[in-house]
Amino acid sequence: MEDGEDVALDFGSEDDAMRHKRVRHPVACFFHLFFRVLAIITYLFCGLFSNSFVTSFVIIVMMLSLDFWTVKNITGRLLVGLRWWNHVDEDGKSHWIFEARKKPGTLTPTAAESRVFWLGLIICPIIWSLFFFGTLFALKLNWLAVVVVGLSLSAANLYGYIRCKVGGKKKLSSIATNFLGQQILQRATATTPTDA
Repeated sequence: MEDGEDVALDFGSEDDAMRHKRVRHPVACFFHLFFRVLAIITYLFCGLFSNSFVTSFVIIVMMLSLDFWTVKNITGRLLVGLRWWNHVDEDGKSHWIFEARKKPGTLTPTAAESRVFWLGLIICPIIWSLFFFGTLFALKLNWLAVVVVGLSLSAANLYGYIRCKVGGKKKLSSIATNFLGQQILQRATATTPTDA
């Protein structure tokens, strides 16, 4: 390199890798998991602390409600840039709105935040489904009400965010049908060796 040659230094590019691994919203990540984990732990161990079904029911449903509200209104918007809600117009018709962040100037979610969001959102309905079958087969019908509330609230958030992710205008059934149709078409048009 010559003495008079200018060298362009790219300051800040070394921080790009760290920026994608770092969690920008640690409080949102904490509360995204806090209420749902607390509801599951309370469900599992409520018999150790109280013999009252009503008290356990109220505490678990309160935790599930706080989780539903937090995920729907705060963590979905902050961690992955998605939100959904229901709007009732003047005629009394209900309109479901599913949105995804599309502005290029805004901060994109980090991989760590996205992973925390989606894993928490997907794993909890699976856990509540296991609880559902466990209470159903054990014939604990009073606890079945708690599990149905947990399953329905966590599944509603999961459904809403999947609709946001794949597009609010598309129906999930049409996406699955299109995918299945494409797979069948690809297999049908695939070349098969012929006997000569």
